[in-house]
This record gives sequence, C-alpha cells and structure tokens, in this order.
Amino acid sequence: MKTLVIIPTYNEIESLPRQVDGVRSYAPDVDILVVDDNSPDGTGEWADDRAASDGHVFALHRPGKQGLGVAYRAGFAWALERDYELVIEMDADGSHRAEDLPRLLEDKGAHDLVIGSRWVRGGSVVNWPLNRKLLSTGANRYVRLALGIHVADATAGFRVYRADMLRRLALDEVESHGYCFQIDMSWRVAQIGGTIHEVPITFVERDLGASKMSGDIIREALTKVTWWGMQRLVGRRTTKAARP
Repeated sequence: MKTLVIIPTYNEIESLPRQVDGVRSYAPDVDILVVDDNSPDGTGEWADDRAASDGHVFALHRPGKQGLGVAYRAGFAWALERDYELVIEMDADGSHRAEDLPRLLEDKGAHDLVIGSRWVRGGSVVNWPLNRKLLSTGANRYVRLALGIHVADATAGFRVYRADMLRRLALDEVESHGYCFQIDMSWRVAQIGGTIHEVPITFVERDLGASKMSGDIIREALTKVTWWGMQRLVGRRTTKAARP
C-alpha cells in the first residue's frame, strides 16, 4: 500500500538524519515527508538536501512554529492530494523507534487507526523518570474516563491512519495543537465508528535536542479534555463525518 511517514520538525538538526536513516532502513518502500516549521537551526535545509538525493524523501516548509496539530494537518493534506493509502505520524527525535514501524504496518490497513502504544501489554518506556510515567498514565486514565474511549494510550504520537479515515474526518475543524491533538484525533475516529488497534512499542526518551513538552501543552490537553467530557455528558459534543 502506498505509505507516507510524516515527521514534523522544529530545530531537529541533530536527530532528524538518524530518524530518516532508520525509517529508510526498516521500511525502505515508504515515503517520508518532513514538515518543517522554519527551523532556525538548518533542519529545513537538511531536509531539502536529503530530498534532492533520495526519491523517497520530501520536504514541506511552513512559515513558522504553529504547533504539532497544525503541522500534521498540513502533512495530511499533502498526503491525501497525492493518493497515499496509509499515513503515519512519527517524531523526529528517535523516541519512536524505526524498528517498531514494521509492526505498526503488519495489518496492511485492516484498521482505521493503529497506535504504537506504551501502555498495553508488551509496551514500555526507556529513560523516563517516575513522575513522567505517572503523568502519562494518569492523563490516559483521565481521557478514558472523560471521553469514554477504550484506548490505553490516546496521547501516543506514533500511529498509522488509513487515508480513507482521514478523508471522513472534518480535519479543518481540528483546532488542537500539542499532544491534545492526538487525543482529539483518537476521539474523532472512535466517534464515527472507526476501528482502533494498539500495538506495543518501546518508547525511548530522546538523547539529542530539546523536548517540546511544556506547561502550555499540558494545560491545553487538560482544559480541552475536561470541556469535551462535559459536553459529552450533556450530549452536545459529537463528531460528524466530513461531507463527500
């Protein structure tokens, strides 16, 4: 199946080359789209150079840093315009291991959304302190309680979408930015009856570059999930499929 890996970047010049090499090694038939938000460290220029020498690598440049969700939406649009059948989200920093990518692709598009999960049996995290583990597991428990979705790792960013599912979603209505974007997308897929499958992965804390996690990202997720949960309780929050 025609497959695209989307890698959003902002100042990832140290880690991006290693991640692109890993994907090309473990999944040599897939294409890679680097979506760069005008990184001042030269990440975008590196992506252009790699694209010029590798027919499986492409670069999409954006005017500035606008958040993870906006970058992925741009990547989704790029993929759908070019008739890709599977669209993959993957971080640039190496926390999503390229060797786990074939496992996410094993079902050959049998599910609308496949999530590389840290919190199902067989999943794990490496080099995370206890407080980070508690934050992630606690956040996912709250998501399940507030939104009523049966996903162990709704905040995970290593995932595969069927392009047909992305076309069914009203992506222009998705306004979430940080890790809340992953929760938002998981819920939207579940609400229109999409199938979600979780595959265990090993998540490795980055060893190059700086983490993008911040208080604003956490607050956005907490605020929006709480609001969506309240709307769900009164029957007002629903997701409709996009018009054909």
